[in-house]
Amino acid sequence: MTAEERIEIFENLPVPQAVRRQIIPAVISQMIALVYQLADTYFVGLLNDPVQTAAVTVAYPAFLMLTALSNLFGVGGASALSRSLGKHDPDRAGQISAVSFWFGVLTASVYVCLFAALSAPILRLTGATDATLPAALGYTRWVILIGGVPTVLSVLLANLVRAEGRASKASFGLSLGGILNIVLDPLLILPNFAGMGAAGAGLATAASNFVSMGYFLLLLLRDRSGTVLRLEPKLLRYVKEHLKPILTIGFPSALQLGLTVVAVSAQAKFVSHYPTEAVAALGITKKIDQLPLYFSIGVSSGILPLLAYTHSAGNEARRRDVFRLGVGISVGFSVLCLLVFEALAPQLASLFIKDEATIQYAASFLRRMVTAMPLMSVCYPMIIQFQAMGRAKESLICSVLRKGVLDIPLLFLMDALIPLYGLMWVQPMVDGISMAAALALYRRLKK
Repeated sequence: MTAEERIEIFENLPVPQAVRRQIIPAVISQMIALVYQLADTYFVGLLNDPVQTAAVTVAYPAFLMLTALSNLFGVGGASALSRSLGKHDPDRAGQISAVSFWFGVLTASVYVCLFAALSAPILRLTGATDATLPAALGYTRWVILIGGVPTVLSVLLANLVRAEGRASKASFGLSLGGILNIVLDPLLILPNFAGMGAAGAGLATAASNFVSMGYFLLLLLRDRSGTVLRLEPKLLRYVKEHLKPILTIGFPSALQLGLTVVAVSAQAKFVSHYPTEAVAALGITKKIDQLPLYFSIGVSSGILPLLAYTHSAGNEARRRDVFRLGVGISVGFSVLCLLVFEALAPQLASLFIKDEATIQYAASFLRRMVTAMPLMSVCYPMIIQFQAMGRAKESLICSVLRKGVLDIPLLFLMDALIPLYGLMWVQPMVDGISMAAALALYRRLKK
């Protein structure tokens, strides 16, 4: 992408057009990512074995940690890169991309090695039992031990490519892997094909992320003259200059997901004291209620480069217009999901499994948890805006409030007050508090 094309998108296009050009590809890639996660749960659910579905559920927090690592350098790098482009400094943007990429490789490799040494204890902490541990180990062997580094790099590179203004290329790379995952799932999971069960879902995900990573690496290799992104190891000599700004903005995003892992693990651990069908139902519910979450993440990821660029360029009026439009789109979709999920909860749960007890649990869980979505659809873009503006302190406060600090005490409290079902009210309560804090911080920042 040429400098003139970037300026046209970030500075000259009317806000609705610029936002549309950025968020539509980002939302599409997030929807495909969600579909392939739903496909994992759907095809494992066709086995009608709650143990297999529960195994994927308890393994999910360990897999989610890979996304936290990708955000550490992907979101932090994207924000710093877009702000450099806003100051018309492409050389600095190239240095930032190289530092982000190679530190992503390093941290992903360290995490994979640690998980290899501690996989069974980690899965026990996230709710695995004697019944579900073997299947969970089979799933994580593929999705983390083999596919961990490609998973981190595919998301990280997508963030950097989007930050340059090439949202459609970022979307295509992630979508390519997602579509492959959907195709491979039935072939690897179901008994009339490979019959690998939960392990087959892990293999499909690992393969899809290898393909996405390969696409982005080939894209950057082919377009070396038309991109500011650089991956040459020699640019690591600029580590001291760029690593701190990248981590300052990336850390709150990574911490939020890291704390999400803790919160999701804690919730699964609490639910694991109840019947296996309840654990399987939690996994199904967490996948269904991710639709509005992934949509909001797509909107937020799409507008982040616009927010960072316009803020760095000093065009605060345009930044505010971009943010308001993004939040309006995110909130509207989440309210629509709330209405549909409340009305059709049992029917949606039955798409993933035919076990009646699991369906009843999942419907009850979904109707409670989905009430958090309109709150989240404001909170998440607000955190992204703080990151785009380089406001690490505000981003950190909101991230920590949204996940980690309040969840575990509230899990104990709500489980004691309303056994099992009270656990599903924790996320709406936390998102409400986090949204109020984010709005208060933003008002103070405007003053």
